[in-house]
Amino acid sequence: MKKKMKKVKKILASPIVTLLAFVCAVGLLLFSSIGGARAALTYYSETYSSNVELSEIGVRLVENGTETAGELLLPDVEEDVKLGKTYKEELAVRNSGEINQFARVTVYKYWLIPDDGPEGWRKSQELGPDLIDLHLTRDSGWIEDEAASTPERTVLYYSNVLKCAQGDGAGETSPLFADSLTIDGRTARIVREENTEAGVRRTYAYDGARFCIEVRVDAVQEHNAEAAIWSAWGRKVSVSDGVLSLE
Repeated sequence: MKKKMKKVKKILASPIVTLLAFVCAVGLLLFSSIGGARAALTYYSETYSSNVELSEIGVRLVENGTETAGELLLPDVEEDVKLGKTYKEELAVRNSGEINQFARVTVYKYWLIPDDGPEGWRKSQELGPDLIDLHLTRDSGWIEDEAASTPERTVLYYSNVLKCAQGDGAGETSPLFADSLTIDGRTARIVREENTEAGVRRTYAYDGARFCIEVRVDAVQEHNAEAAIWSAWGRKVSVSDGVLSLE
């Protein structure tokens, strides 16, 4: 164990420091009828539980003003989540480490439907990620990496340095990168038709499905950030006067 920790500290001391903190959460909405059921966010990242011990670099997801490891989605909502209704879902990033750093967020959106396989679930081909509207602010210092983004995945970089805590205070929190969540009402229009002996049977494509949102947050040190980001994330960036831009 001592040899392992020495190796970790050696990596941290290197001018090219890799990504350390990783937050991953999945929002699950179980539909059994029109209108849906209560949402819940389930934290499952094994990487996160090991990385939090390395305090030099660290980032946390902040949901509706509260630092979270991903236990909740829409924590202030006491009703069943309704199709077409917009809910407050304000997401930001906080520096929880001991040094200044640059942060990246990767958001994944997809649907899962029941399956007879070993996992019990598979991705839906009928329900698209565009039906899950996690509204991104896009004008608060966050930059979308369009080259790395797809309909299912959005990659965002915060262009400014997130400062570490000073004294007994908390580390700096970024502006919001998302502010609301809506499950598009068009979801209810996607209907399956199946011929049976009794006639044509119609069912909603979302019946028994889950909508999923993964938010992965990671960071690199401010020092030698261009090389660190290239090493950790394989992305060419420029940093001038503490401001990051994509190349």
